[in-house]
Amino acid sequence: MSDPKQKLSTYQSKRDFAKTSEPSGDEVEFEWAGERPIFVIQKHQASTLHYDFRLEVDGVLKSWAVPKGPSTDPSQRRLAMPTEDHPLAYADFEGVIPEGEYGGGTVLVWDRGSYRNLKEEEEGEEASKPVSQQIEDGHVTVWLEGEKLSGGYALVRTGKGDDARWLLIKMKDDGADARRNPTSTEPKSVKTGRTLDEVREEEGEESDR
Repeated sequence: MSDPKQKLSTYQSKRDFAKTSEPSGDEVEFEWAGERPIFVIQKHQASTLHYDFRLEVDGVLKSWAVPKGPSTDPSQRRLAMPTEDHPLAYADFEGVIPEGEYGGGTVLVWDRGSYRNLKEEEEGEEASKPVSQQIEDGHVTVWLEGEKLSGGYALVRTGKGDDARWLLIKMKDDGADARRNPTSTEPKSVKTGRTLDEVREEEGEESDR
């Protein structure tokens, strides 16, 4: 299934775009993305707070929900649960998903930027393996160039079948810092500078007009 429109069928089937302001899958250009492919991390207060980690792969955003958010400490292994592919335009989405709609709650753009495939810089069998193949194989290594996060990150699938799960792990490099806790100390949107409460209040006022 290489067509982005086919990949987005699950995403679209879960949403009523007459009710939610989430993008349906339109073409988009990013003024903030100096290079491609892009990544985005969205902070999402739904029934529980979590962070959605998304990588641009073959025309869509491959997505994982990370309950505790990303860490800059290589000793921390953060659970990352795969979710449906999202349209590229979702990387700019910030707002309130109405109650009763899938994923209802408040979303802000916590971090964003470009990334590169670290396996393109390796030698041997792993060299130039595309990220799509890495996801299938269960081991992804990328270098993030974000506003809050930078350096290498690995997504690793452990277990098999119903026991399979993914972990998001910071790699040991200059971007690693065990003393830093960016999800706590840097809570605001890199897009608008707002907190979740501010997004909820301001977007709610606009919908009431």
